Amino acid sequence: MWGIDVGLEPTPFAEAQRLAAEAWGARRTWFLVNGASQGNHVALMTLAHRGREVVLQRNAHSSTIDALVLSGLRPTFVAPELDPDLHIAHCMTPETLDLALAERPEVVGATVVSPTYFGAVADVAGLAEVAHARGVPLIVDEAWGAHLAFHDELPTHALALGADLVISSIHKIVGSLTQSAMVHLGHDALIDEEVVDRCVTVLESTSPNALLSASLDTARRAAAVDGEALLTETLRGLRATRDAVREVPGLDVLDESLAGQPGVFAYDPLRLAIDVRGTRASGYELARRIRERDDVHVELAGENVLVAVFGMGEDVGAAGERLVAALHRAVDALSAEERDPEAEEFAPPPPWGELVMTPREAFLGPQEVVPVREAVGRVAAESLAAYPPGIPNVLPGERLSAETLDYIQQALDHGGSLRGASDRALQTLRVVVEA
Repeated sequence: MWGIDVGLEPTPFAEAQRLAAEAWGARRTWFLVNGASQGNHVALMTLAHRGREVVLQRNAHSSTIDALVLSGLRPTFVAPELDPDLHIAHCMTPETLDLALAERPEVVGATVVSPTYFGAVADVAGLAEVAHARGVPLIVDEAWGAHLAFHDELPTHALALGADLVISSIHKIVGSLTQSAMVHLGHDALIDEEVVDRCVTVLESTSPNALLSASLDTARRAAAVDGEALLTETLRGLRATRDAVREVPGLDVLDESLAGQPGVFAYDPLRLAIDVRGTRASGYELARRIRERDDVHVELAGENVLVAVFGMGEDVGAAGERLVAALHRAVDALSAEERDPEAEEFAPPPPWGELVMTPREAFLGPQEVVPVREAVGRVAAESLAAYPPGIPNVLPGERLSAETLDYIQQALDHGGSLRGASDRALQTLRVVVEA
């Protein structure tokens, strides 16, 4: 039998993955058909071959928490740097990682997020140096940074800075079909290539979608051949759009000036993060208005920030003009009440609860469903993540607090949605039945 992935080696599929590894500078690359989420699952399953404990950046994507359930690893969470004004999470610093690894010598790996949803890029070289000095691999969830390898004006991508395993969501900006992604192994990685391959095989379908794989190969070729030119056009259009957003009363944009703040080593300019605080309206409200009136959809809405994302080679000029016009109309239409200077500010997230048991033990153990207010003080059996950005506020195995549940409810009231919960209206919760 002959086909895309069977027959004489190298098969077309193997050759496509080899070319992807060459394009991104990896020792080996695997195509994924369940998104970067599958990449996070693969990463933690791989680490589970080394031991039982892992250091995680707390603002990890919810798929990383799902990976804790699958792998059985026990997490040690590290808080990222928090922007004191915007109340958004940036990145983990090398100093913070070093302290966490010193306190937990049994840890077998560390995973960090870079870039963040808001464009903050971590000091990956410093993080890799710290991790490797203690003999543990560094995994980077670079889901939002697949484009970084293809333009000199962009921050250096994680593989080139010493990361051992990198998760890359090609569909987000580089242009493959949704649900397609890659995972890259570094050339000098402290991770066994065959273990990664085994974990990819365990977690993928035995009938992977060839359309998704073909789209990854097509996107790889576009990035490798024309990526610099396409990104040059995108960056030019975004500079003009940023200037235009700043002309809207009450709006500002995040930019390279963030670099140097705690947890921000560099800034990814392909993210258009808009500071809405000057309007005295929330990002949720502005996102609703531009969606309902102008059919303009942003990637993320938060209390203080909107995030718009533009793809590699996208006609930013036309899309940016449409976004700016919609923002002008939304801001002009705000009522005096919505601009109330005495309006209560949205509080930052409360401290996370005590981890009583591993996420796997809580997720698979005896549990029951209770009304949400009766869940206070109980151990969660499911995760709760206001979405987007999908960063968990509660993990399976953590003890629930009234403050955390109030915070999540406030996010829902402002227009967010909930991932991970059985009851997405947050009327009930699944909790552990404790002996």
